[in-house]
Amino acid sequence: MQRDREPLISLALFSGTKWSIIAPVYNTYFQGRIYNVERVPRSGPLVVVSNHASYFDPPLLSTSLERPVAFMAKEELFNVPILGPMIRLYGAYPVNRQAADRSAIKAAIQASRDGWAVGIFLQGTRTPDGRVTDPKLGAALLAAKLNAPLLPTSLWGTEKILVKGSPLPRPTPLTIRVGELLPPPASSKRADLEATTALCTEKINALHALGR
Repeated sequence: MQRDREPLISLALFSGTKWSIIAPVYNTYFQGRIYNVERVPRSGPLVVVSNHASYFDPPLLSTSLERPVAFMAKEELFNVPILGPMIRLYGAYPVNRQAADRSAIKAAIQASRDGWAVGIFLQGTRTPDGRVTDPKLGAALLAAKLNAPLLPTSLWGTEKILVKGSPLPRPTPLTIRVGELLPPPASSKRADLEATTALCTEKINALHALGR
């Protein structure tokens, strides 16, 4: 059964964390801007697909879209006292890094069925300048399996938050841009997945190129 929205306790945790910690830090310390957040559907299956340049990307993106977004996390974190239950309530889902592709898709499908929007970084790993250069098919495959629209989103400036040798995050200006919804692939065939992935790459990089 597909839930329309996230569990109430998770929504409460999301709102409390967002307004007490993430939003103040984003808006002041990082001089954050966000454009076109009204494009985010407030309910129903959704795959948020984005570029990735920093460890800060998941919480920043999740709390900026006015709807909680579930991201994958390595399964070892879920065994840490306090942290494990907290990130699970916040929508994170465990992934076995030894079988990441299979377990990630399976866990993301379950998160979506539980009412979460699901976040996927299109390239899978961080890139030094925030641009998508080697996209993977995982986001398109997930959207095909869920018959869910994709929401291209760009994080700009996050690669500058952490600098080697500096113990604290730098107060660098950040910008999040939300693109227009894209339909899911026509099927799970590779050609359809590649076409949708190429379109997502084009849209995300175009948003990123707009800069600050």
